[in-house]
Amino acid sequence: MSYKTVRINPALPKRPRQAVLVIYTGGTFGMVYDRKANQLIPFDFEQVLDRLPELNRLDFEITLITLHDIIDSSNMKPAVWVELARIIQKNYVQYDSFVILHGTDTMAYTASALSFMLVGLNKPVILTGAQLPIGVARTDARENFITALEIAAAVDTDAQGNARPIVPEVCVYFNSRLLRGNRSTKQESVQFNAFASENYPHLATAGVSIDYNRPFIRAYEPGESITIRTVLDPNVTILKLFPGITQPVVESIVNIRNLRGVVLETFGAGNAPTDSWFLDTLKEAIDRGVVVFNVSQCEGGRVTQGRYQTSKLLRQIGVVSGADITTEAAITKLMVLLGRESSQDPAAVTRLRTLLAQPISGEMSEPGDDA
Repeated sequence: MSYKTVRINPALPKRPRQAVLVIYTGGTFGMVYDRKANQLIPFDFEQVLDRLPELNRLDFEITLITLHDIIDSSNMKPAVWVELARIIQKNYVQYDSFVILHGTDTMAYTASALSFMLVGLNKPVILTGAQLPIGVARTDARENFITALEIAAAVDTDAQGNARPIVPEVCVYFNSRLLRGNRSTKQESVQFNAFASENYPHLATAGVSIDYNRPFIRAYEPGESITIRTVLDPNVTILKLFPGITQPVVESIVNIRNLRGVVLETFGAGNAPTDSWFLDTLKEAIDRGVVVFNVSQCEGGRVTQGRYQTSKLLRQIGVVSGADITTEAAITKLMVLLGRESSQDPAAVTRLRTLLAQPISGEMSEPGDDA
């Protein structure tokens, strides 16, 4: 599939110190106000310099790719994640880093999915966007985009004089904070601080300078080559518990045809009702090969199955602890791993459960005695 590419700052030398590929998917970022229509409309993103002339001051190459079908992030689908992964793989040698402009509503899902799909990634992939469109006077689009570009292009130099990216992983940059992508979640729809990472420190904070929290950034691994996972299984769902949830509701969810995985959003440290009908319903699903992944409803903290009797019973019937993983990371991790394990035979389910319970891309802390 071919894409129209645009060099944003063509006045730079042919090969400046870094080359960044920007992938525009749509979202609030690329909207402008149409006075005639009296509404916000998408603008031709190839004309981004008209809105952001500051890009000409950056001393690295910036190239823009626009997806064929620009979408609101509420319409994000696994097929688009696959498209993004393929674009990155195709351009991986030519570019030093990647910035994805994305709507905020599902940005944490996309960042999480890409972190599992881009195997061997050793370059920055920074997702960013805006709460206010670029065509609005008080927009946050300008700072988010320019700083995301600077972070993507930021390098250290080793003893041999080789440049190495400071942040070689999938991240979300928003409102002066750089977050690990699969640790981020959207927390605000009306404030500029749209994203949070309650269970993992910020990777960087942008003020007068950009301060990197280096001990928590994924280490650069020289010699790594990238491969991509392009098969995702969407036969998953989220079951959020609440006081008074009924047996017919739970049964209707876990008995969905072709269902293979459930993210179970539990109370507190992974607790759930101890009613026999509830546990029996989950166990019947688990016994036929459905994987149940325990994630806390709390923004902070972690699942500790067995700390209370209410969660000990979940562990006994085979529910997998998600430790401190986010719901966004849990659902996308399930999709990716289920895509790898197409069989529901006991050996395949055991492999899947083992991978779910341990970090594969920094998305959760190492398991304790709660697995």
